[in-house]
Amino acid sequence: MCGIAGIINFDGKKSDTDLLVKATRTLFHRGPDEEGYYINGEERPDGYNLDDLPLYTSPGQGNAGLGHRRLSIIDLASGQQPLCNEDETVWITFNGEVYNYLDIKKELEKKGHIFKTNSDTETLVHAYEEWGENAIQRFRGMFTFAIWDEKKQELLVARDRLGKKPFYYSFENQSFVFGSELKVILEVPGVDKSIDYKALSDYFSLLYVPSPRTIFKKIKKLPAAHYAVISKKGMRIESYWDLPFYSQTGLSENRIIRDLQEILNEATRIRMMSEVPLGAFLSGGVDSSAIVAMMAGASPDPVITNSISFSVASYNEADYAKKVADLYKTDHNEFHVTPDAVSIIEKLAWHYDEPFADSSAVPTYYVSKMARERVTVSLSGDGGDENFAGYRRYYMDMRENLVRNLVPRALRRPVFGLLGSLYPKADYLPQIFRGKAFLSNVARDPIGAYYFSVSAVHDMDKAKFFNGQIMKEIRGYQTFDMFKEIYDKAPAQDHLSRIQYLDIKTYLCEDILTKVDRASMAVSLEVRCPILDHVFMEYAAKIPSNLKLKGLEGKYIFKKALKKYLPDEILYRKKMGFGVPILEWMKGDLKEYTRTLVLEGDASRTYLNLPHLTRIWKEHQRGVRNWSTELWIVMMFNLWHRKFA
Repeated sequence: MCGIAGIINFDGKKSDTDLLVKATRTLFHRGPDEEGYYINGEERPDGYNLDDLPLYTSPGQGNAGLGHRRLSIIDLASGQQPLCNEDETVWITFNGEVYNYLDIKKELEKKGHIFKTNSDTETLVHAYEEWGENAIQRFRGMFTFAIWDEKKQELLVARDRLGKKPFYYSFENQSFVFGSELKVILEVPGVDKSIDYKALSDYFSLLYVPSPRTIFKKIKKLPAAHYAVISKKGMRIESYWDLPFYSQTGLSENRIIRDLQEILNEATRIRMMSEVPLGAFLSGGVDSSAIVAMMAGASPDPVITNSISFSVASYNEADYAKKVADLYKTDHNEFHVTPDAVSIIEKLAWHYDEPFADSSAVPTYYVSKMARERVTVSLSGDGGDENFAGYRRYYMDMRENLVRNLVPRALRRPVFGLLGSLYPKADYLPQIFRGKAFLSNVARDPIGAYYFSVSAVHDMDKAKFFNGQIMKEIRGYQTFDMFKEIYDKAPAQDHLSRIQYLDIKTYLCEDILTKVDRASMAVSLEVRCPILDHVFMEYAAKIPSNLKLKGLEGKYIFKKALKKYLPDEILYRKKMGFGVPILEWMKGDLKEYTRTLVLEGDASRTYLNLPHLTRIWKEHQRGVRNWSTELWIVMMFNLWHRKFA
């Protein structure tokens, strides 16, 4: 795993080597082992004062520069980057892993390509020479890369199918600047740091800024499963993969179970390829436990596992993790997270580059930090809920649809809308008495109800949080419109499949995988996700919805496939999720820290509505309503603003 950066001047202006080095070194945490640079010119730039800098040059105009920070995983001796083809006309800087590269390499060698290394990186270079843009379809793994073609004076950039690895860029005045993190681009003198208020609106709804936007107007993210070709003619962005949810009928449950076991075993096995120590995250949930089980079956040595514990019982899964660790005799480690540990959020605000308010970034960072003490690569169980309808909200959505379908459309809004408006927002009551969201959702159409369920600050409430100037800038923009567009275009046959597709394109990519990437890369740890193998996902997408969510049981068929490996007390226990007890922390140890950031922070005073923030703070402290998510959103926005704005 690595960090990549580059500056390409299509107006012929010479590359600034000092700037390239400075920008690339902001990614030291992503690649602490080595650095490397490429400039397309005959000579080392005049006056450059770092004689020991690993700088590659080749004939050219001197207008293209690539940078690389390396975390050594495979081909430790000869995998240095940037790397080129035989005649030094094609150069690459690459971040990630391509697990099937040896098969591709063999095919290319038969076609006459000559390799200098045994790295997956060089395989990408020769694959580009042979197949051009179509080569991307052949890669099985997680990646972002940039390939400079000196003859064509073109740059090809790409991002993996699920967006596990990030790619930020800016294209202004014929200068294309890119990097694994936004902070690379912020090193460019005079870069426009105007905030995109639509992106800010998205953040308050979703807790993240979705691609292709970033928090800055002039900086973008390449969407997952897309590539781009950049030249002096401009930038052409193309999609190269999608995930159709069209059920494959005729397969028995037993056949599906066998297929899932076989494909997941293979997806796990190929991700155990490493020349450095390797382990696994283990929460004690279904997905991480499944990966540990697969790893144990493929490893001659005990699997190194790591988990998190909390003092608040409703968040603590450590006992379940220990049961799985004992079952598979893993080398198990546990870290206890306390409110004091949340001082790390200031560090995380820097690593995430943009406002990011998923509080589970805190335990993800700590489990990564603990893992990095013993391993360089860790496997995780991300993706099971999206692939197999494991989230509780899928069941709640199905229940709402059942009620919705019993009531004529003309009566839904008048009846249930009125009941929902009258029902109190009783966060302090037991779950069974919290009916406001259910009643309100039944009055909406299916996608409107689902968006209402997953968004934190609803579009209709933005005016309460933002000041008048921001609302004027947004001018009626709604985050919901983005959701509806993806939902309507989903290649799926039923509502459940559509919202699974929607979650994969939004929440999974922009929240879960962003969280894992930044938290793990902060400590130079590579994380691999077998359940998010695209071959496995393509098979799962073909399984009928009624075998994923069956009655009250999410992951129905996946759990049946795992009965061979895990006991029922793991497979069928109550789902807990992976978060931190911020409600309790904000009323206890973090109270003053949160209050200061929310009510006195510069971002709150500049962009937000302070009287409303004061009101919700007081209501949260009195126990009138649980505002912890909204307060965390504001707090993290202020921390980001302090570091980057």
